[in-house]
Amino acid sequence: MSDDTPIPTDANSQLDSIESMLERLDHLDEAALDALPYGLIKLDRQGTVLAYNRTEADLARIDQKQPLGRNFFTEVAPCTRVQAFHGRFLKGLERGELNERFGFQFKFPHGPRYVAINLYSVPQSDSVWVIVATARPG
Repeated sequence: MSDDTPIPTDANSQLDSIESMLERLDHLDEAALDALPYGLIKLDRQGTVLAYNRTEADLARIDQKQPLGRNFFTEVAPCTRVQAFHGRFLKGLERGELNERFGFQFKFPHGPRYVAINLYSVPQSDSVWVIVATARPG
């Protein structure tokens, strides 16, 4: 996957709407995270999944608890272990800040899905949020 995957226009506008919430994500409880209309995955610095909301579980068609405690890049979504995704994650951690938006194609067993991704680091909790906005069907 190259770094030039386009961001679906309607998914990009979803990320625009979450920009104002980025600082508050760490303070939302599980029910509030599940109510949001985009996928949310919280990772520690090693890529271990700390939180995984209902929207993302529905998109991936997996049990919401299945990814918890597992490495996102090697066990949950190995298609993300590429420079365009994992490389950005690592470089952002190295820089000490991460707020990057890019298009990506998840390769699910049920078919590919083009999404807009925002990787956002939260220094206070030493974690990274992966925000996944999907293009609406049709």
